[in-house]
Amino acid sequence: MNNNTSTFDQSINRFSTGSEKWDALEDIFGAADALPMWVADMDFAAPPSVIQALQTRMEHGIFGYTVRTEAYHAAVAGWMERRHNWKINDDWIVFTPGIVPALSIAVQRFSDPGDAVVIQTPVYAPFYEVVRGQGRELITNPLVENNGHYTMDLEQLESSLQTGRVKMLILCSPHNPVGRVWTREELEGLTSLCLQYNVLMVSDEIHADLVHQRGTHTPLTLISDAVSDLSIICTAPSKTFNIPGLCTSNIIIPNAKLRESFAQGVKTMGLANISTLGAVATEAAYNDAEEWLDECLAYIRGNMEYVQQYVAEHMPQIKMHLPEATYLLWMDFRELNIPHAQLCNMLLHEAGLAFNDGSFFGTEGSGFMRINVACPRSTVEEAMRRLSVLLSNVSGK
Repeated sequence: MNNNTSTFDQSINRFSTGSEKWDALEDIFGAADALPMWVADMDFAAPPSVIQALQTRMEHGIFGYTVRTEAYHAAVAGWMERRHNWKINDDWIVFTPGIVPALSIAVQRFSDPGDAVVIQTPVYAPFYEVVRGQGRELITNPLVENNGHYTMDLEQLESSLQTGRVKMLILCSPHNPVGRVWTREELEGLTSLCLQYNVLMVSDEIHADLVHQRGTHTPLTLISDAVSDLSIICTAPSKTFNIPGLCTSNIIIPNAKLRESFAQGVKTMGLANISTLGAVATEAAYNDAEEWLDECLAYIRGNMEYVQQYVAEHMPQIKMHLPEATYLLWMDFRELNIPHAQLCNMLLHEAGLAFNDGSFFGTEGSGFMRINVACPRSTVEEAMRRLSVLLSNVSGK
């Protein structure tokens, strides 16, 4: 692939494709004409190698029950070793159609009703749902925010673990929505507590490939053999290569006993079969789309830096930090002193901007918005223009 941005600058009409991001605006936001920068998929076409592999497979014409081949496993393992210096065994991989189902199965298999599960808030909303929806006690370990930078509160975490009720911690690594890539030292502090109190660690690492400085993400199992033995790592090509609609994720579990129990849970739920096109896309992406990903990340970083500069020049009352991973900006509107519900209403109905409401991620998200900038620069520019006009009108009132 040539090093140019024309591929990512292209605006692709996603209306009438069943797109949740675009076609469901009226149902979800009540505003069909808003600019959608919310749900975490990209407005970019998938890598050419993936599209070509899918087209070739489509020409075959038969889409029967599909198994994960040796080539599929080799593609997954090869990617993890090249991209993350993480050598995995083929038999560690358990397929699920998504990470949220995997989290739900883990809660079901490795805790009982009434047991407690810890999550670190503000965090991806389904974390709450998979815990509460199955009758487990939800314990939050809120991240500590200091001038836009978030860290773990390990002292508060230990006080929760000392109760003896906590059976599991669900980690978001890298973190959605705050964009942190946890350092090895931070992970060592966290895992030492989990080992001390025998708490299973389930790590959602779906954004691991989207770090903005390659090599900064540490797969949790690399912390130590003991951590590896008490960990379930959730990975997927979906965010990385913009193929979430193909419903493919790979749950990596080194501990054989944990893996067998988890796999039985997947089978019991009827979720063990991979789709034909999901298998084809995953193999092609991991084998042949690394250059595309590097160019995509550079483009996204450019969008982020554009927003940072624009906000600093035109809307300094909004605070933001460049995330260490993801294509999501976590923007702080609290200095405007506008009640959160009113802020959401103004952004949507006055500015025509469909952002993710920060409170979706927990009470700590009040006053914040999550903004997806994995889209053409022209979309980002229009969003900033609309936002600037809104704030000018607000200050002029």
